[in-house]
Amino acid sequence: MSKRPEASLDSQMPDADQKRRRLDISENGDNAHLVTPEPHDHDHPANLIPALCAKFWTLGWVTGTGGGCSIRDDDLVWVAPSGVQKELMTSSDLFVLSVAQQTDPKNRVYLHKPPAGRPSQCTPLFMAAFTKRGAGCCIHTHSHWAVLVTLILESQGPEKDKAFEINNIEQVKGFGRGHQKQGNLDYHDTLRIPVIENTSHEEDLTEFLEEAMEKYPDTYAVLVRRHGVYVWGDNVHKAKTMCESLDYLFQLAVEMKQLGLPWISNVSKVVTSSGR
Repeated sequence: MSKRPEASLDSQMPDADQKRRRLDISENGDNAHLVTPEPHDHDHPANLIPALCAKFWTLGWVTGTGGGCSIRDDDLVWVAPSGVQKELMTSSDLFVLSVAQQTDPKNRVYLHKPPAGRPSQCTPLFMAAFTKRGAGCCIHTHSHWAVLVTLILESQGPEKDKAFEINNIEQVKGFGRGHQKQGNLDYHDTLRIPVIENTSHEEDLTEFLEEAMEKYPDTYAVLVRRHGVYVWGDNVHKAKTMCESLDYLFQLAVEMKQLGLPWISNVSKVVTSSGR
């Protein structure tokens, strides 16, 4: 998958294709063209989301219709539907909305709705990543490694179960230092992922996810107890990379726990000839 250009909240000027796409949008029309891109346009959100979800299904991240993915391109957001088999999803199943038009979260305005289906209950959580972190992509998985990590933390008792922490593992370097910060974490740095409690209805998680974003301003992910994880990034490439890195770390953490190995350790920094 090719890397998409990085995007800021609203500062990046749309390219020619984006401008044409905006000009073609009708507020009262079906806007079917937003979910019918050319097949060879692999970077178009309407092509990327089904392709990504099909890959995520092979990893066990979106089985049983759970989980999903959303991509923001300038002001437009493409969202996977709810309650569908993600590995069989096509571009025509997607919902499209405009960030600027979402003044009332309880009455979302969609530029395109498929003939059947309903928008993902994850939509308000995806929107939180887009509006509060300037993300270009947000991925939600039901990874069993993520769930197991939250259960291990839960077994440690109150106040010890609020965040997953791990350091001195190479894959930690796959994460940025935080929103609007330069560079990635170092091997010796501690990665912290907050944990929020699950709710009966997924959309009700939104306020708790937003609280976790405030408390942990540098995080790119939030774990949901006994449920899964939300991961976001500046673009699709970064969100996917961090999601994969995080799942690796979750699996490693579970296996370390089985071996009685600590997630947080003191490892002396190696002095190299480069002086780094």
